[in-house]
Amino acid sequence: MDTPTGSLTNDTTPPAPADPTPADPRAIRRAAWAGLVGTALEQYDFVIYGTASALVFGDLFFPDVSPAVALLASFAAYAVGFAARPLGGLFFSRFGDRLGRKWILITTLFLMGVSTFAIGLLPTYSQVGVLAPALLVLCRFFQGFGAGAEQSGGATLLTETAAVGRRGRFASLVMTGAALGTVMGAAAWILAQSLPDDQLMSWGWRLVFASSLLVTVAAVVIRRKLVESPVFEDLKRRQEKPKSPVKEVFRHGRKPMLLVLFMNVGISSQSYTYQVFMASYLVTTVGVDASLVPKVLMIGAACGGLAAIGFGALSDRVGRKPVYVSILTALVLLPGPSFVALDTGSPVAITVTMIIGFVLAGQGAVGVQMSYFPELFGSRYRYAGVTLGREFSSVLGGGVAPLICASLLTAFSGSWIPVAAYMTLMTVISLAASFLAPETRDRDLTRPDDATAPAPDGKSTP
Repeated sequence: MDTPTGSLTNDTTPPAPADPTPADPRAIRRAAWAGLVGTALEQYDFVIYGTASALVFGDLFFPDVSPAVALLASFAAYAVGFAARPLGGLFFSRFGDRLGRKWILITTLFLMGVSTFAIGLLPTYSQVGVLAPALLVLCRFFQGFGAGAEQSGGATLLTETAAVGRRGRFASLVMTGAALGTVMGAAAWILAQSLPDDQLMSWGWRLVFASSLLVTVAAVVIRRKLVESPVFEDLKRRQEKPKSPVKEVFRHGRKPMLLVLFMNVGISSQSYTYQVFMASYLVTTVGVDASLVPKVLMIGAACGGLAAIGFGALSDRVGRKPVYVSILTALVLLPGPSFVALDTGSPVAITVTMIIGFVLAGQGAVGVQMSYFPELFGSRYRYAGVTLGREFSSVLGGGVAPLICASLLTAFSGSWIPVAAYMTLMTVISLAASFLAPETRDRDLTRPDDATAPAPDGKSTP
């Protein structure tokens, strides 16, 4: 088990251990599809909400304030979903390490889909007054509550199912699913924006949210065919499932959980700045046509999905740590040049900038996380550890990033320099934490101790 003391550095790669059971190709394919479609739904839900916050929710739910305040209110409601994520993570993590990964993933999927569909049925401010934004926030809360264990659960299942030497590329498919969700969400808004403005604002935006029901049904059908991971089945056979995984994480797994939190907070900040805040910045500050935004998001996400697989596969060859540190180093330097390019107003410059943002922050770095973070934990509370670390960092990072960026932009009279400084500072935090993390490639996932636990030689365990 992990202890509060001991070195966190280990740059040597251990020899590959044997899996507890031979990897079943059919189980791997099912887990890959399940992780991909589930995260696609999660990201689809968040993208259509984030885009709606930037484009239409101000007029629909916060019409009696200035445009700047309406945008801040929309992003505040957006942040509520992230605030709910660690609560969902705490709730579902209690069962993911006790009952298994499969049924928790189905439950969270259903909750996300129903909440998103319900947003499309809400009355607007002109119909029911302040009750409208209150209901919007409530739906957003349940949407985030369901998402609280989604990506972490998919990553844990895939990492535990894939064969040694191939975990990085298979687990990264979770983020390819996220890219697919962004593409679908952008495509839905492109279709909606082809409607006349009066139809878009009356019923077109509702169809965008109602369409999540189709994605939910398809994802649930695929996930019902899942089998549990070999690591979890091994725990069941040995009767070592923890009674309280969350308590065990806080008692024995604080070190890797805090590493996950700080390693992710900067990535989360930059990722959702590109995916959400940049949309409003391009329309309200740069002055580009609103119809360009979903197209740029779609192209960036498609490139990011390919990058996730590429970086995941690369981490299988050279290690998780060097790939992750390299991406973070690039992201520290990226914000300033990004805003310079965006301010040109050139569609080509804007598209290239957003592609780079998605490739590095949106999907690339997170693609490496999908195998790196589960490998940091021992077998008894892996699901809970990854979920708690990622979701608490999502609140501190992505959940408030669009709101902070919009507030900084307003406070400094439209200057992007404070926003770029905020993005860089958050990424520096993650970069510093990554230097403290051990290498985990090909670690034996049946081990109950964490990768940060001290070995007899004083180094971290392999």
